[in-house]
Order: sequence, then C-alpha cells, then structure tokens
Amino acid sequence: MLEALKNSLLEFDFTYVAEWILFFLLIYYVLKTLKDNNAKFLIGLYSVLLVAFGIVMVLPDSGYDNTTYLVFVLITSMFFLLLFATEIKRQIWSGKLMSNSASEAAHITTGAKAEECIANIVRAVQNLSKNNTGALIVLSNGNLPKDIVESGVSLGAQISSQLIEGIFINKAPLHDGAMIIYGDRIQAAGCFLPLTQREFPKDYGTRHRAGIGVTEVADVVAIIVSEETGIVSLVKRGEITRYADSETLKKFLKEYYWKEFNVEGKKS
Repeated sequence: MLEALKNSLLEFDFTYVAEWILFFLLIYYVLKTLKDNNAKFLIGLYSVLLVAFGIVMVLPDSGYDNTTYLVFVLITSMFFLLLFATEIKRQIWSGKLMSNSASEAAHITTGAKAEECIANIVRAVQNLSKNNTGALIVLSNGNLPKDIVESGVSLGAQISSQLIEGIFINKAPLHDGAMIIYGDRIQAAGCFLPLTQREFPKDYGTRHRAGIGVTEVADVVAIIVSEETGIVSLVKRGEITRYADSETLKKFLKEYYWKEFNVEGKKS
C-alpha cells in the first residue's frame, strides 16, 4: 500500500492541477467583473461561449485537447476583461472593494424600519416639491455600476428627511447630482448618471434625462422633483410617470422595500 501511494504521488501532475485552479479563478474573476458592472448580456454571452466550446471539445474526433480549451478560455476572458479595463485599473489603484460587495450592503431587517424609511423619503420629497427644489433620488439594489456610485461622495448615512432635504438645497455642494439610496442607507450623493438618448419633450431637463437614463442601464428606480414646477415623477425601466402624489409615491416605495424583503426572505 505504501509503495502504491508513493507511486501515485510521484505520478501526480501538480502542474495540471494548478492550471485548472487558475482556469476556474479566471472564469470567476471575469464573471464577477461583468456582474459588478451590471453587464448581464455579456455574462450570458461569455457563459455560452465557454459551454459551447466545451461541448465541441468532447465530441468524437474533435481534434482538441485540454490545452486548446485552456488557451481558448484565456483569450476569450482577456477580451471580455479588456472591455472593462478602466474599471479594473481603478479598482487596482484605489484598493477599494466593489460598491455592491457584502461589506457595503445596507439591509432592511424589519417592516417597521422599512416604514420609517418610506415615511422619511415621502416627507422629504413633499417638502422639496412644495419649495420647487430640484432633486433626483435613485433607489438601488446594490447593482449600480461602480463608476456611477464613485462619481459622487460616499455617505453611508441613515435615511432622514432632514438630510435628504439638506443635500438638495439650492447651491449646496451636492445638489446637482443624484442621491443613491440602498436599503436603509443613503449610499452616496452628488453622483453623475448616464443620460437617456431617447427623444422627450423639451420641459424634461437634465434631471429627468438622467433619471430615465440610469433606469435604462441598471435595474433601479428613480424619483425626480422638478426644480421649475415642483412636479414629482417616478421612473421605472425607462418609463416615467409624472404628477405623482403622496399615495402614489408611498406605493412606489413599498414596492421597492418589499422587493428587498422578498430577496432576503424577511417579509412578514
């Protein structure tokens, strides 16, 4: 038995094992990079390419070996990583965790806490609307591209109507950008959002175009208060609903918070 064990260890190819470990780590890193940048289509495309070539390899008389597959995965992975070279470079130089990592995630733990957040947001939006103070609030599920979150000032503050109103006061340093809310926290403020390229009426200003644009590129929703008219608008999947009253806003916010509960299985 000892002799057999000795022979098996001598014949064991540690290089081969190391290659496959690196292979899986590479795939994991590519998928994580695509997920962090909300590139759902590219995640699907990358997965299909790997599976399809793997199937071709195992076909009879394919003529391919493991080395060929490893080279294919390496080239394909490098291509997808190059698409997000700027993001990867920023991550390396900053040394920060991804904005939607578990350490930064804000979670709602009780129904009472959710109701408190909703009440604070509704109160703030009503006051901003009454005073014709422009505002743009994005409700995130932690899936916003990292560059959007980092374009503003990180806060991680508890939600309060006073803080929301204070950030959007005219001439305040962060009032022109968007506020990002994640769960029961104001994640960041003063953030820059991508503008929609679709045609809209001229009375849709930059805030409206940004609020629509961000919901087109990420699975988030937005609340907009017009600086000119005080009209409150709600945006979901690129579709805007104007003239939202307090009841409509409450319903909109409840859908967001109860969705968070459903994801974590904590809804009562």
